[in-house]
Amino acid sequence: MAKAPPVKWTREHFLIALNLYCTLPFGKFHNTNPIIIDVAAKMGRTPDSLEMQLNNFASVDPVQQARGIKGLPGISTKATAIWKEYFDNISTLGPESEQLLHDLFTKDQNQEIDFLQRDKVQITTPSGPTEMQATVKVRRGQSFFRQAILGAYEIRCCISDINVPRLLVASHIKPWGKFPEDRLNPRNGLCLSTLHDAAFDSGLITLDKNLCVMLSPRLRSYFPQPMLERSFVPFEGKPIRLPAKLTEPDPVFIQFHRETIFQG
Repeated sequence: MAKAPPVKWTREHFLIALNLYCTLPFGKFHNTNPIIIDVAAKMGRTPDSLEMQLNNFASVDPVQQARGIKGLPGISTKATAIWKEYFDNISTLGPESEQLLHDLFTKDQNQEIDFLQRDKVQITTPSGPTEMQATVKVRRGQSFFRQAILGAYEIRCCISDINVPRLLVASHIKPWGKFPEDRLNPRNGLCLSTLHDAAFDSGLITLDKNLCVMLSPRLRSYFPQPMLERSFVPFEGKPIRLPAKLTEPDPVFIQFHRETIFQG
């Protein structure tokens, strides 16, 4: 029996695969992952085909290259080109890829998809009055950034190692409101627990040039408080947990936070 012809990789398929590369933890790029199986089926592809493309992207991931980790040999010129295009235009292509992935599972634009819970796709409806919700494009961008940052850090707080998705935040190093051009830049993100995110956002903690945790005098002014001290003091001077893929925090962004937000 003649084999069926292979399904062509369209631009939309590449964007969906890039989205998955960003949002799934690195160790989840295998053809037995229920998410890979489900997404591949909705794309009209095999899990093997999608797994191969995800591993191909590892060949051009700067973090993987720096660590000597290689993807499959023979990555296509088109895949290399679209990787560069994607990350050069992440503010537009990130939300576009999130929308493409969203539409595989639901056409309801008021619903969101989430890959962070137990190897399955969850479809949720944001709470709150409809008129208070952000536009669809903004929500897609927010969803993409959150899942990309949590996925890069393997769904663990980079300071405390907490591994509960509901307790984690994709924290912006340079504030969301003041720097729209870097809102979706993975190098502008840290995966933090809600407590450490609040402290980082308000300048009570920061990172030094070696990405080690610094505590502010303002935070120390609230000592002694045993629970507060246990949440911060053990991590002082310790390096954060680095992401497993994509790009590490931009040192210029970290310097900005240290010099303009940190209450040193």
